This record gives sequence, C-alpha cells and structure tokens, in this order.
Amino acid sequence: MPGCAAASVTVWQDGELANQASSHPDSSRLVAIQVASNRGPIIDAIADGGPVSCPDTLTETRWPEFTADALRMGVRSVVTLSHRGAVIIALSLLGLRPRSIEADQLPLAELLVAYGGALVGAVSDYDDSRRVAAQLRDAAEARAIVDQAKGILMHALSCSADEALERMREVSQRSNLRATEVAQRVIDAHSRPAGRDARRDLGQLAELARGRRKTAR
Repeated sequence: MPGCAAASVTVWQDGELANQASSHPDSSRLVAIQVASNRGPIIDAIADGGPVSCPDTLTETRWPEFTADALRMGVRSVVTLSHRGAVIIALSLLGLRPRSIEADQLPLAELLVAYGGALVGAVSDYDDSRRVAAQLRDAAEARAIVDQAKGILMHALSCSADEALERMREVSQRSNLRATEVAQRVIDAHSRPAGRDARRDLGQLAELARGRRKTAR
C-alpha cells in the first residue's frame, strides 16, 4: 500500500496474543510494547472491533509508551484494523510520515484482515476435526485391545465378560498400569507359543487380581 512502510499481523485467542508476523523487526518490537503496557492501537482495535487510526505519533496522547518508541523508530502514523471470528486478527500498517495512509486505502486492508481471519478459522476448524478424529481412533483401538484381552481371560479363567473386565481393572489398580497396558500384556502373553513363559505371565496377572480381592476382604 502506498505510504505503508511496514506491517504486522497479530492473532489473539481468549484475550491473549497467540501468534504474530511482521514485515520488519521494528513492527515486532511495537507489538511487544503494546502487549507489555496493555495500551496501543492494537489493544484498542481488538477491544472495539473497528479501525483505530493514529495520524501522527508526535501529537498522539492515548498511548505514551507506544508513541515514545514509535517516534524513536521513525514511525509517524499507524492504522490498525481487526477482524473477529474463531480468533481475532489485527493488522497494523505503519507509515514514516504523518497521515501517510489514506482512508481510501482501508477497504483493501479490511479485505486482507477478513481473508486472514477466515483462513485462520478454517485451519483451526481443521485442527479441531483432526484432534477429535485422533481421539476417536485411539478410543476405538483401546476398546479393541480390551475386548480381545477380555475374551482371552474368559477362556483362560472360565469367567464371564464382566468378571474378566473386573480382573483387568484390579490388576491395573494394583500394578499402577493403565487398563489398555494390562490388556496388551494379556494379548502378548497369549500370542507367544504355548509354554512356561506364557502360562507364567497369565498366571501372574491372575494372581495380581486374586491378591487384590484378598486385600479387599
């Protein structure tokens, strides 16, 4: 944009700065100053939702910490726009001359902010979907492991499905292992060729469960 010497984009979630990108190191420093002082055009833009303009940092009185550092960096004018969606996106445009960013340039900047907000929202929704899918997949895999181990114990110990599940829970509590870990040990022991080691591992699991029952009595 004509008159814009540098820019920064910040992403805000739950009132906290989540991410940022800047075209120049000075832009990043000005973001940090506003976050530290909790004052500045970005803070006002995300609070009010509308464009915030500083025509000349030399005469600006709203944000003393920001304007002092902006002047040291040679920044004389600032316009900040925000877009509220799944997260809040704020775009700051910095000029080296007073009033260097004209009002008729703002529609393009607003379009950029809205597009950025939609993109971040889409990525966030995609990440949420992937996370839920992974959780469902893990739950299904854990259920399959527990069901397989339950069947092995029902056959080995001549017990019901509920009793087999209770045995695994008791072993889990007694040995400080997760139920899926206990189930996997049952499966591993059963999968090995029949012999002393397999019988020993299954026997140890059974004894742990029996020991738990005796302790409870």
